[in-house]
Amino acid sequence: MKILLLSAALLSAACGKSAPSTPTSAGKAYFTQAGCASCHKIGAEGSAVGNDLTLAGFRHTAAWLDLFIKDPQAWKKDTLMPNKRISDEARKAIVDYLAVQKGEAWGGAKPWANIADGLAKGKVIYYRAGCVGCHGTGGAGGYPNNNVAGGLIPKLNNVKETYTKPELIAKIKKGVKPIKDDPKGPEPMISMPAWSEKLDEQEIDAVAGYLMSLTPAVQEKAEF
Repeated sequence: MKILLLSAALLSAACGKSAPSTPTSAGKAYFTQAGCASCHKIGAEGSAVGNDLTLAGFRHTAAWLDLFIKDPQAWKKDTLMPNKRISDEARKAIVDYLAVQKGEAWGGAKPWANIADGLAKGKVIYYRAGCVGCHGTGGAGGYPNNNVAGGLIPKLNNVKETYTKPELIAKIKKGVKPIKDDPKGPEPMISMPAWSEKLDEQEIDAVAGYLMSLTPAVQEKAEF
């Protein structure tokens, strides 16, 4: 059987045929073709204008990714994300590609690996790991979720008023499943994952330290 498979591969190569594309490679091609990389980074590739998507598949479900890409303004009316009006086939491929992005694209070199200062490290993690995509620049909030109180994901620029740092660390480690505003309604589409699956103790401590430093009066830029 191995000989037959090898022969088939050699014959295909001899005929000039390339290996069939995978859903991930097709999605990456559509991602590039649609211009997504001009705003978003995955690993070391792309731009830092928009949110880093290296952990997109860890932070979001495929269902939410599909809904948002299909019509960004329907989810968040003031989002800067343009509606590309891409085909269903292309959108599905891009969703499949993003859904497998769970940090591996960084390899062994996370963007914050060589930052010694804890506060600076925490800030970079907040932006590059994607916390900003739900909690806003500087933790200012304003990002929607369905069937939650107020229709918004909690802001974090006042988190030190309600949590101690150890309590915040425990929350980040475990993740948060939002409480449904209407018990009979649908599940909220966005929840905070258990970051202990992707960040170590030092990284989580740095993020918590950064969040505890925020205040509502601070207006900061992402800088990434």
